[in-house]
Amino acid sequence: MNITETFGHHARAVPDRPAIVHGERVVLYRDLDALVSCTAAHLYSLGLAQGDVAGVALKDSIEHLVILAAMARAGIVILPLDWRWTPAEQERVVSHFGARMVLTEPGKQDLKGVACVVVGPDWNALIEKKSAQQSFPGGDLPLLMSLSSGTTGRPKGPRIRHSQFLARYRVFWINLGFNSQDRFLSATPFYYGGGRTFPLTMLYSGGTVFMLPPPYEPEALCEAVTKYRISSIFLVPTLIRRLLTLPAEKLVPIRSLRLLLSSGSALHAEERRTLRALCPGFVEYYSSTEGGGVSFLTAEDPDSFSESVGRPVFGVEVQCVDENHLPLPARGIGRIRYRGPAVADGFWNDPEASKEAFRDGWWYPGDLGMLDESGYLYLKGRSKDMIIRGGINIYPGEVEAALQSHPAVADSAVVGWPSREFNEEIAAFVILRGTATPGELRDLCKTRLAPYKVPREVFVVKDFPRNTLGKVIKADLSAGLAPLG
Repeated sequence: MNITETFGHHARAVPDRPAIVHGERVVLYRDLDALVSCTAAHLYSLGLAQGDVAGVALKDSIEHLVILAAMARAGIVILPLDWRWTPAEQERVVSHFGARMVLTEPGKQDLKGVACVVVGPDWNALIEKKSAQQSFPGGDLPLLMSLSSGTTGRPKGPRIRHSQFLARYRVFWINLGFNSQDRFLSATPFYYGGGRTFPLTMLYSGGTVFMLPPPYEPEALCEAVTKYRISSIFLVPTLIRRLLTLPAEKLVPIRSLRLLLSSGSALHAEERRTLRALCPGFVEYYSSTEGGGVSFLTAEDPDSFSESVGRPVFGVEVQCVDENHLPLPARGIGRIRYRGPAVADGFWNDPEASKEAFRDGWWYPGDLGMLDESGYLYLKGRSKDMIIRGGINIYPGEVEAALQSHPAVADSAVVGWPSREFNEEIAAFVILRGTATPGELRDLCKTRLAPYKVPREVFVVKDFPRNTLGKVIKADLSAGLAPLG
């Protein structure tokens, strides 16, 4: 039970089929199985062992994808880290999950309290010296720390096991049609859950992964679809919105896709309708890192359901419940919960958060929703303050902490700002006790946070709306923000 167990079969059955293609570089299936074993052996030689947690803070590359597969084969638990994070952001996550080592890009600053290994120009030469005959562990091992909250003061994420990952693969095969003949364009960063999971599914299935690492222009994506005869692609809504800015003639290659998959955050109803008309293979996939797929909407679903996120995926039961955890009748709005073989068991090393989000075998993703009489699910907002910008989870507390590190800031409050491009942008409100300009505060955030966590605007106010206990009423702050076009 390992997500790399099929690689040996592919080496025998389709040895000359490309497994991974990046520009002029090609890894054939005849070579992939041995390459993954040699890489896993090299990871052991660096001091890692079965059960260890290792951070991966790399740009998208063939090496990155092979390392993910090698860690899976070696029984090393993958801890995804965005290479764009500041050292402080990475250190918080590394410390919480107890990573023994972090694989980094050349020229990146070392992290405190953990060994860092550079994946540089000599990496492949080191791999070639290792034996592919190393023995590796079996069984249903932990595979991945599936981060859900990025780099907050208390990161959250369950350890996803191989069996739970394979259950997600079954949904991809049954509901999304992934298969060994697919030519998949990897155009979303591996740091994203889907950006990482779908290419790994392709390799398990014997399809071909063509890499187009961001950043790129929308035109380049369309050209890649034509050049490589792409059949399937996954894009977060932000990337899809950029694609839709192109004139109709530029989008002709998109019409040929068997599968145009959107996930990460919800699309607007009019965007769904546009995509349904543009590409017969369009699918919106509602999912979470902790539980995998929830529901899916295809271009074949009737137009009358285009404001929904579809019906439940294979093997998953979905409910909307009230505050007493009792199922609501059709069209009753409540907390979404779901269960199935792909759902994690709980947050690692965080029983308090697990008790709140995992209950009686159900996972509560933090969304509000409604099920209609036909079983279609509609999202109705979030039950917490988390901001989802372009598919990435951002917690206000982290941005607020960065703002309040400035001596002139007495208090701060960060909220989501409705945005057509990103679903939500970040708006920050501050109360000053000294002198500071909005530009100065944004510059401070740029030094302490990844670029996508920097507020779009910082508004200076005299006070915040508060309840009788003094708690800031963030809904009142959000209500004053006009949606961004």
